[in-house]
Amino acid sequence: MKAENTKPLIILTAGGTGGHVYPAEALAEEMEKRGYRLMLVTDKRGKDNYKGRLGQMPNRAVCSGGVMGKSVWYKGLSLFKIGFGVLQAIEILIHEKPQCVVGFGGYASFPACMGAILTGVPLVIHEQNSVMSRTNRFLSKYAALTAQSFRRVKYAVSEVKNVVCGMPVRAAIVDAATKPYPKLEDGGKMQILVLGGSQGARVFAQTVPEAVKLLPGELRQRLRIYQQCRADEEDEIMRAYVGTGVELTVRHFFDNMAELYANSHIVISRSGASSVSEIAVVGVPSILVPLPTAADDHQTTNAAEIAAAGAGVVVAQRDFVPAKLEQILEDWSKDYPRLQKMSKAAQNAAFPDAAKRLADAVEEQIKQAEQRR
Repeated sequence: MKAENTKPLIILTAGGTGGHVYPAEALAEEMEKRGYRLMLVTDKRGKDNYKGRLGQMPNRAVCSGGVMGKSVWYKGLSLFKIGFGVLQAIEILIHEKPQCVVGFGGYASFPACMGAILTGVPLVIHEQNSVMSRTNRFLSKYAALTAQSFRRVKYAVSEVKNVVCGMPVRAAIVDAATKPYPKLEDGGKMQILVLGGSQGARVFAQTVPEAVKLLPGELRQRLRIYQQCRADEEDEIMRAYVGTGVELTVRHFFDNMAELYANSHIVISRSGASSVSEIAVVGVPSILVPLPTAADDHQTTNAAEIAAAGAGVVVAQRDFVPAKLEQILEDWSKDYPRLQKMSKAAQNAAFPDAAKRLADAVEEQIKQAEQRR
């Protein structure tokens, strides 16, 4: 028998956005180290389209669909697809006999999670945000365990067993946390990382260059900016910085995020769970601008925990104007001890061992299920 079959099978199920994929990827890496067999169940959009460890494991697709904010006809069709997807998931679970299903959210994960509930397979739900999603509010009532990324989660079902694990981040991000906060010598470069999240951020493309133009010329000359943007905005943003004198790199996608975090003095970012958790783990002072259309305004609640820890500031998008951003950047650039203190506060609020905590919780559920048999 091959070594990979000496441990039980664990099925992971997740939607396709970074907030769902990154923690699933981190858990997969940790469970692989422990010798577990892994399988991914998603919908046809994700079938064979994942990279990293998720793309290397067996990948099964089931039908699914979203119902939030859709027409009555679309909702009806989606419910039919979801029902069929649950039947497909049940067939997979009966055939594969997993010891646990771990759901990371996104409507693509619902059929496999529901299949686990109906077949009696232990279900562990991982809630990434500080406001529990509507799907997880339902699923957590029947799950064996709900693992939270944040210490306080709004709408968490109190009567269900919960554990705070943190948000698992990629191993490279955890490794970057071992590096000290970068020095900021007199006249030295101050690095700023601008992240728009999976949906991009038009407001960053408009506001950050204008704020930089308002900074004193001496400070502009010291800036090194890495700005992530939508694919069609790169040229526009490059032009917006012309004449500022900053050292600039604009990309739709950065494949060296761990390095960028480790070398940055400040991050300007949306406040999705993955972004907030990665920023905290590495320990980068942050200016967080929550996405105003995020479901249940969860990004504002995510960001509030960082602000409460003294690790960053939260600026509502309506208030994120060039003059305000310029003032924050100028003030922070003059107070390196403050930045160091914020960096330390961020790391104190983080869970760098979140993947291990979640893996331990999954193993505990497997053991408990075995004892009940």
